[in-house]
Amino acid sequence: MSAMPVMIVVLCVLAIAYRYYSAFIAAKVLALDPSAVTPAHRFNDGQNFHPTSKWVLFGHHFAAISGAGPLIGPVLAAQFGYLPGLIWIVDGVCLAGAVQDFMVLVISSRHGGKSLGQIAYVEINKVAGHTATIAILIILVVAIAGLGKVVVKALGGETIKMPDGSTVLVPGSSWGTFTIACTIPIALFVGLWMYRIRKGRVIEASIIGGILTLGATFLGGYLASSSYAHYFALSADGVKWSMAVYGFAAAVLPIWILLVPRDYLSSFLKIGTIALLIVGTIIANPKLETPALNHTFFSGGPIVRGQIFPFLFITVMCGAISGFHALIASGTTSKMLMNEVHARPIGYGAMLIEGTVAVVAMIAAASLPVQDYYAMNTEIAAMPAWNDRILQVGGAGGVEHLAQYESLTQETLRGRTGGAVTLAVGMANIFDKAARGFANHDWLNAMWKYWYHFAIMFEALFILTTIDAGTRVGRFLLQEMAGKLHPKLGLQGGITSAVICTALIVLGWVYILGSGSFATIWAIFGIANQMLAVLALGVITSYLVNTGRGRYAWVTIVPMVVVFMTTTSAAVSLLNTQVISIRTQVANTGWTFANLKLFDSMLQATLNLCMMTCTLIIVTAVARRVFVPLKR
Repeated sequence: MSAMPVMIVVLCVLAIAYRYYSAFIAAKVLALDPSAVTPAHRFNDGQNFHPTSKWVLFGHHFAAISGAGPLIGPVLAAQFGYLPGLIWIVDGVCLAGAVQDFMVLVISSRHGGKSLGQIAYVEINKVAGHTATIAILIILVVAIAGLGKVVVKALGGETIKMPDGSTVLVPGSSWGTFTIACTIPIALFVGLWMYRIRKGRVIEASIIGGILTLGATFLGGYLASSSYAHYFALSADGVKWSMAVYGFAAAVLPIWILLVPRDYLSSFLKIGTIALLIVGTIIANPKLETPALNHTFFSGGPIVRGQIFPFLFITVMCGAISGFHALIASGTTSKMLMNEVHARPIGYGAMLIEGTVAVVAMIAAASLPVQDYYAMNTEIAAMPAWNDRILQVGGAGGVEHLAQYESLTQETLRGRTGGAVTLAVGMANIFDKAARGFANHDWLNAMWKYWYHFAIMFEALFILTTIDAGTRVGRFLLQEMAGKLHPKLGLQGGITSAVICTALIVLGWVYILGSGSFATIWAIFGIANQMLAVLALGVITSYLVNTGRGRYAWVTIVPMVVVFMTTTSAAVSLLNTQVISIRTQVANTGWTFANLKLFDSMLQATLNLCMMTCTLIIVTAVARRVFVPLKR
C-alpha cells in the first residue's frame, strides 16, 4: 500500500464529518446562539477572561490540545501494523474526540467558563463533582508528566546500556534545545506586537514570528557545531527542570503575554508543517513498509508490551479522543470565546486537524524500513531478546541503513525510545523524497539535518504548548478548590494564590515525570487521558438530559461506553502488572520507602487505582442521573 490514497481518503472523510456531523450537533444537539453573551465579555478582566479573535483563539486552542499524543501515539501503535491505528484514529476523531471538544467548550461557556469539575457539580451531583475534581487533578498532573517525558527523551542526554553491559553516553540535542529556547522570547515579542506595539495586527505578528522561528531553526545548526553547543546540550534532568521553569512562568503570567502568542505562533507553524507533510506525502507517495496487520506483535512487542486490545486505544489516544482537551476547552478556551458559534470551528475543527496530525504521524512511521523503526524504538540492551521476532516482520533496513540516517541527521538514533526521534526521521524521509521528485541532487543530503531538527522543534512545540496550558488549567483547578475555603485563595485571589497553586502543580508533574521509564509513564498517561474522556462525555450526557435534549444523548453515550470499556480493561491489566512488580520488589528488599523504585511503583499503582475508582463513581452517578429521564 502507498501513502497517497490513504491520505486522500482520510481527508475526504474528515471533511464530510465537519460539513455534516458537526453541523448537526451545532444546530440540533446544542442549538448554538450567536447572540449569547459569553464569559469572555461578561467577566473580561484582561487576565484570564479575554475576548479573543476567532482565528487567534483557534490557534491557541489547537496549540494547547495538540501535545505528544497525536504525534507519538500513532508512531508507537505502528508496532501492531498501520491499519488498526488508522481505523481508530479516523472513527474516533469524527465520532468521539471532536464531539467531546466541541460540546465541552459550549457547555463550559454556558456555565460561565467553569471547569469540567465544577460543571459536574451542577449537572450530576455533589459527589460526582467532588470526585471529578479530584480525578481531574490527578489525571492532569499525570498527563503533563507523560507529555514532558517525550520532550526529555527527544532533547535530553542519557546513558544507554549496551547488550554487553557497558554504557554509552548520548549527549543532549543542543540544536533542538536552542531552537525551542528561542521560541520563548519570540513569542513574548509576538505578544507585545499584537497587543501593544501594533495592536490587532495579527497577520504582521504571524509573519514576523514565523520568520524568526525558522531563522532560529537554521541558526541552531551553526550553534551545534560551535564552542557554545555544550551550554544547550542538557541532560535529561536539565531538560526536565527547564520545562518546569517555563511551565511555571507561562501559568502565572497574564495569558496575553506568553501563553496566547506562543500558542498562536506554534499553531501557525504546526498547521503549516502539517500542510507541507500532507502535500509531501501526496507528492512522494512513499510505500508503507510496516505491515497493515502485524500479527507477530499482536500479543505485545518491544515498544508496546500489552496486547493490541486494549492497549492500541490507550497508545493512540489523543489522535482519536483526548480527555485532556476537555480541560483546555473548559479551562482557558471557554474564557476567551468571543461568540458561541465560534465553538464549532474551534472545538470540532481543531480536533479534526489533530486527527490529521495523527494520520500523518502514522504514515511517517509506517514508511520507514521496518528494522530501522524497531532499532530506534527498542532499548539497545533489550534488542537481542526481540531480534528474531523483529526479523519475522520482514522489510529492508538494518544497521547499515540506520547508520546512514545517523550520518545525515548528525544525531545518535539507536535506542532512542519514545517515538519522537522516529517521527522526526520519518518526517525528514518524506520531505527528502518529495524534494527529490523535483530535483534529485546530492546537495539534498545536506538538507536532512535541517529537516530532522525542524521536525524535533515541531514536536517539542506541540508538547510544550500543551504543558504550559495544562499547568495553567491545573492552577485554575487548585484555585477553584482553594476558593471554597477562602475567597483570597480563589481565581480572583491575586498573585500569591496563583504562584502557590502553580508551584504545587509543577512539582507534582516533575516528580511523576522522573518516576519511571517511558513505557510505564506513557501507559499511565494513556489510561489517565482516556478516563478523563469518559468523565467529560458523562458530564455532557447529563447536560443533554438535564436541558431536555435526552433524545440526542446517544451522541455521547456510545463513545463513552466504548472508551470506558477499552480504558478500564487496560487499567486492570496495568494494575495487575504493577502489583506483581511491587510483590517482587518487596520479596527482594522488604517494605522500605527508602527504596525509591519501590515507592515509585507504589505511587503509580495508587494513581492507577484512584483513577479507576473515580471513573467508576462518576459513570455510576451519570447512569443514575440519566436513566430515569431517558426511561420517561
